[in-house]
Amino acid sequence: MALIAVAADKGAPGVTTTAVALAALWPRRALLAEIDPAGGDLVYRSVTESGRPPDPSTGILSLAATARRGIAAEQLWDHAQRISGGLDVLIGLANSDQAAGLTGQWAALGRAFAELAQSPHQEVAADVLADCGRLDAGSPTHAVLPHASLLLLVTRAAPEQIAHVRDRAAALHNKLHGPQRGAAQLGQPQIGVVLVADPQRGERVATQVNEMLIASGTGSRVVGLVAEDPVGAEQLAGRRRGRLDRSLLVRSVRRVVADLHQVYRAELAPSGSAPTGPQRVPPPAVHAPPGVPAGPPPGYGPPPGYGPPPGYAPPPGYDQPPAPAPGTRPWEPGLSRGASG
Repeated sequence: MALIAVAADKGAPGVTTTAVALAALWPRRALLAEIDPAGGDLVYRSVTESGRPPDPSTGILSLAATARRGIAAEQLWDHAQRISGGLDVLIGLANSDQAAGLTGQWAALGRAFAELAQSPHQEVAADVLADCGRLDAGSPTHAVLPHASLLLLVTRAAPEQIAHVRDRAAALHNKLHGPQRGAAQLGQPQIGVVLVADPQRGERVATQVNEMLIASGTGSRVVGLVAEDPVGAEQLAGRRRGRLDRSLLVRSVRRVVADLHQVYRAELAPSGSAPTGPQRVPPPAVHAPPGVPAGPPPGYGPPPGYGPPPGYAPPPGYDQPPAPAPGTRPWEPGLSRGASG
């Protein structure tokens, strides 16, 4: 199992919404950890299984107060709360002022997340998805990243945001892996970009962004496309009624989850396993939020009816990526390197 960090470079591209949706649809037991040093949002946008708001004093802050001598992986569950739908969460800080209480503990926190993900004890082990918020140069959550298997940078499709995430990905690549170029030389965490875009033009934009990241030598690739779906985001946050499972947001995130497990099956494999060949996503160990059906679609494909509106045609070669060069990784699920926008 693995620690997956989810972050943004700047602005509000939807990191928390993406992290919640990924964790809710994750095919194995998952723990969602809010470690944004600016403060978390889940305490305001979720309720526990009892129908009450989460306890803001139980979570990352209470963990920091009891872990002055170190953080054991199993301790994380003592500070987790289960929100409606069955997702276990570590509620984040209330504001940036409380981040001072974690000074010197960020690396230990990342280590505990990784140890939880790699625990041989089934009753303890879980994949950890960490909502890191904005990952600017001074963020203390940088100390968590060396313990992650995968870092997902979330960005919207505006040109300036794409430029920022390109530069941030390059800087993180140099900081975490050294000035190496080429996917074959990358260590952990691998860096992927999740693009939040209008579904009508998302695939074309994703291909263009992917080509830019490759040409820039950032050490990152586009690994998923999340639909820009304000209604779905409101439903996921519990602020709007409706069939969440039919939303473009959930359909697109379901596909991202399936692609991540297909492409990164070695990094995301359960501890002690050695997967070979194509892997199928196992059934989930936690419940999805109300209205979200459990488990990804068979064969890693999108659910029936998913896709752009009628009349939209994806770029030539879509879903038929060329075979990767020897020694490289297939970084581009569902995208064609040769397609142009």
